[in-house]
Amino acid sequence: MMGITGPDRHTPTKIGPGVGDTVPALMLCIGILAAVHRARETGQGQFVDVAMTDAVLAMCERIVYQTSYTGDVPAPEGNRHPLLCPFGLFRARDGQVSIACATDAFWEKLAVAIGRPHLAQHPDFATNAARVQRQQQVIEAIEAFTSVRTKEEIAAVLGGKVPFGPVYTSAEIFADPHYAVREMLVDVEQPGSATPVKIAGVPVKLSDTPGAVRRRAPLLGEHTDELLLAAGYAEGDIWRLRQEGVVR
Repeated sequence: MMGITGPDRHTPTKIGPGVGDTVPALMLCIGILAAVHRARETGQGQFVDVAMTDAVLAMCERIVYQTSYTGDVPAPEGNRHPLLCPFGLFRARDGQVSIACATDAFWEKLAVAIGRPHLAQHPDFATNAARVQRQQQVIEAIEAFTSVRTKEEIAAVLGGKVPFGPVYTSAEIFADPHYAVREMLVDVEQPGSATPVKIAGVPVKLSDTPGAVRRRAPLLGEHTDELLLAAGYAEGDIWRLRQEGVVR
């Protein structure tokens, strides 16, 4: 993943979120659900094996087919897409926005929205292949529009017309009512803190059995006594296990 991420081919760059940890867990969850479904049909279980590196490679499928089809070895290319244009980040007056016109139809809508309708029909820009060959000119045309406007102003023009999104800071996420309405910023109590702290909510919203964050993650060993007592251990046994370093 780092091998195709960064400002240029000489500077592989660390990914922001910990996808190497979270994505394998998601893949494992899908595998477990599939295994449970089959077990209900056959009565037999099976071992579910997910390697972290396999899960990350599955996310980077483009490097596999691109190398296989063309023999090219993809490398970091900044915020541009090697096969689609325009597809990347563009300067706004107060940050950056993402615009992803994967089809000529979206490009035509974008050209009209930024006041350059003639670009949609011009032979140098009418097709994706032509635009990929002239990426810098396309970027300059778009940034002539975006760079003098705020992210909010750009959203008012492009929102709902082309694939678009502002690049948010965490402060902007906290201020956006969307995330509060969607219950994606959840307050939980935190030992040692006089005020609640926020953690990310549950992104999957089910109509009949919605999930929710009901409590914070426990501290290490916080529920040891409670669980061992429920399992039938006497208090003296638990004390001895703790003295021997078996539990905390």
